[in-house]
Amino acid sequence: MIDLKKKNVIVTGASGGIGNSIVKKLYEHDTNILATGTNIEKLNDLKKKFGKIKILPFDISKSEDIDKFLDNAVQELEGNLDCIVNNAGVTYDNLAIRMSLDEWRKVIDINLTSTFLMCKFAIKKMLKNKKGKIINITSIVGHSGNLGQSNYTASKAGIVAMSKSLAIEYAKKNININCISPGFIKTAMTDKIDPKFKEIIISKIPSNRLGEPDDIANAVLFLASSYSDYINGETLHVNGGMYMA
Repeated sequence: MIDLKKKNVIVTGASGGIGNSIVKKLYEHDTNILATGTNIEKLNDLKKKFGKIKILPFDISKSEDIDKFLDNAVQELEGNLDCIVNNAGVTYDNLAIRMSLDEWRKVIDINLTSTFLMCKFAIKKMLKNKKGKIINITSIVGHSGNLGQSNYTASKAGIVAMSKSLAIEYAKKNININCISPGFIKTAMTDKIDPKFKEIIISKIPSNRLGEPDDIANAVLFLASSYSDYINGETLHVNGGMYMA
């Protein structure tokens, strides 16, 4: 049985569909959760659902404030950090020849640079505890590519490579750094996909369905637990067989 009782966990992008499920699953396993994101109303809703969790609004695009944010977050969690789930991210889709430099930079800066900084400063906290788990949420398209998402796919592929490097650097310090790569998951984002295009997507998934946010949350539980202690620098693909590495 997975035992995460009283473990201190930070979840970024907590107010989205996947983030919400991650918080719920961790809460069910009696973890101490600090949920963060930019939508204060949705964070307050999370607090109402799961009374014991802590919320701390933060915009990860403010890279210069990430160190201070983690200081505040760890203080809220009473002084130590066992696990961080870097789930926050953005998309600004466009065909390459139409993509502005600003669209490119925003996605790279938020998805990749800010995730690196979250990892960097989390590692500093974990070194003091002599252990820790970092879980970075990537995407199937970071491995397969996708039309109109050269910025997003580059950022997600970059997270995978970065996580491998960090895992090599800190494995001896008992810090595990892994990725989860979701396929097409039922969220507000996929709800907006044209039904005909959605049918085409599902036809390419051997499991013949979109994934559920809980499928990603279950993978988080595993990687956050002691069951994954000998797994480091890996990417867990959760996509119904759509992409097989």
